[in-house]
Amino acid sequence: MPPPLMIARRRVGPDHPPLVIAEIGINHEGDESKAERMIDDAAAAGCECVKFQTHVVEDEMIENDVVPGNATEPIWDMMKRCALGPEAEARLKRRAEDNGMIFLSTPFSRAAADRLQALGVPAFKIGSGECNNYPLIRHIAAFGRPVILSTGMNDIASVGTAVEILRAAGVPFALLHCTSLYPTPYDKVRLGAMQSLAEAFPDALVGLSDHSPTIYPCLGAVAMGASIVERHFTSDKAWPGPDIPVSMDPSELAQLIEGSCAIHAARGGSKTVLAEEQPTIDFAYASVVAIADIAPGETLTERNIWVKRPGTGEIRAAAYDTLLGRRAAVAIADNAQLSWSQIMPADA
Repeated sequence: MPPPLMIARRRVGPDHPPLVIAEIGINHEGDESKAERMIDDAAAAGCECVKFQTHVVEDEMIENDVVPGNATEPIWDMMKRCALGPEAEARLKRRAEDNGMIFLSTPFSRAAADRLQALGVPAFKIGSGECNNYPLIRHIAAFGRPVILSTGMNDIASVGTAVEILRAAGVPFALLHCTSLYPTPYDKVRLGAMQSLAEAFPDALVGLSDHSPTIYPCLGAVAMGASIVERHFTSDKAWPGPDIPVSMDPSELAQLIEGSCAIHAARGGSKTVLAEEQPTIDFAYASVVAIADIAPGETLTERNIWVKRPGTGEIRAAAYDTLLGRRAAVAIADNAQLSWSQIMPADA
């Protein structure tokens, strides 16, 4: 079992309820007041962690006219419009922490990573697009803080190179399976990929960063052992923004948190009988009973014994077949539960 991550004061790992990350990302569209509302709404839903994106656009990309598949404007224009400044991010971090939450953000450049390091984030989230950006991963790993790495658009081999960088730096890390389609059809989510990551990297915690239309895949991921689940979050699905269609609202976030805790508590264990099931056993099991008066020495057959509730008799229904053909040692009244002392030895 991989060691747990400590993010701020939150221990993350298989023995603990999954960490649900509400990714605000750029759903604020550059409006700090929207970001503040989303922080407050996430806190009211019981969320422990909100995540933003840190864009220092000139250090992140050259000017371009590439339009993402889930947008209608070039990525350059979008990020220029949505990027928050360092002062705004510092205020939002304080607001999240004042609400008792962990503040995380994904850096998309070296300058963004340096800003977050100066801000004192407790861990770094690295997005799928940077999973094979090994120079940036090496830069972030050098800070020595825990890393949560999304792995969309990457295979085991490319993830492996990133993992070797994190291992060499000695930082604890988690790997999130992700499908970089917006939205992700259910048949493209591939929850089994979490198991592939766990098998390939047994020292890594695993989880899911999901872009499907609902919280269902995240709940399924928890059942399969996810220690972290992440989904985009918005206060209002009527707001504009490229990630709004794959975002959960406060009600869905609350359901995800409640469901994740319930499923985590329910998973694991083995097929045994619990001591707590005894009251149910007492009424639900069947015992062997006489269905006619039985004389001493009489042979037990299907005509004079059968099985009936409750399960409080000494001889349970499971032993019924072993009684057939044996003889009664004493008189047994009709409808009485049988006990072994009333039965002659098999060889008698």
